[in-house]
Amino acid sequence: MKRPQYKRILLKLSGEVLTGEGEYGIDPAVIQQIAQEIKEVKNLGVEVAIVIGGGNIFRGMAASSKGMDRVSADYMGMLATVMNGIALQGALEKIDVQTRVQTAIEMREVAEPYIRRRAIRHLEKGRVVIFAGGTGNPYFTTDTAASLRAMEIGAEVILKATKVDGVYDVDPLLHKHARKYDELAYLDVLKKQLKVMDATAISLCMDHQIPIIVFNLKKKGNVKRVVLGERIGTKVRG
Repeated sequence: MKRPQYKRILLKLSGEVLTGEGEYGIDPAVIQQIAQEIKEVKNLGVEVAIVIGGGNIFRGMAASSKGMDRVSADYMGMLATVMNGIALQGALEKIDVQTRVQTAIEMREVAEPYIRRRAIRHLEKGRVVIFAGGTGNPYFTTDTAASLRAMEIGAEVILKATKVDGVYDVDPLLHKHARKYDELAYLDVLKKQLKVMDATAISLCMDHQIPIIVFNLKKKGNVKRVVLGERIGTKVRG
């Protein structure tokens, strides 16, 4: 039996992957499938932390481009990530996976406040930890939150789950001749302005040499395949 390549991972989920075939909201079937995939990885003995986005409920950037105050819009986006985090926690605990949600914005009745040492202790005890609320600051994306949390908890890799099977030179949904990259350097991502993560997130990963693997979450079993070291998606590293 193959052994996992990583002891501790950070899985970055965009809010959009939770919508299924819809345009917004949370598809219960999709969130149950994601929970099952996380359980399979946990059963390999891997410690799993998750950063979740909120774009399926509210996008701060989109709202601010239409005239809403950017700071208010970003805080609303952070609250959307908490809703997603609680939904995912519910799906995980239904299949007997102990889970904790930690939020960057304090709301003790709903979730634990983010405390680094407590998060690491949960991981060591075999619990899944979901980081919601982004970084707790406006103007920073959940991609940046993922890079930041990965560094703080000592994750060995960031697994960025998307709707496409890697990083392309142009959008594969719009261009049928789009070329997929198997591997990329951090600097190539920044120079070519490829839509992997935002520049702040990539720079943080580059400074601390945390590899990023971009892969398709829609294909069943892909999270486990990545953890076992199969070559799927696109790997970004130094």
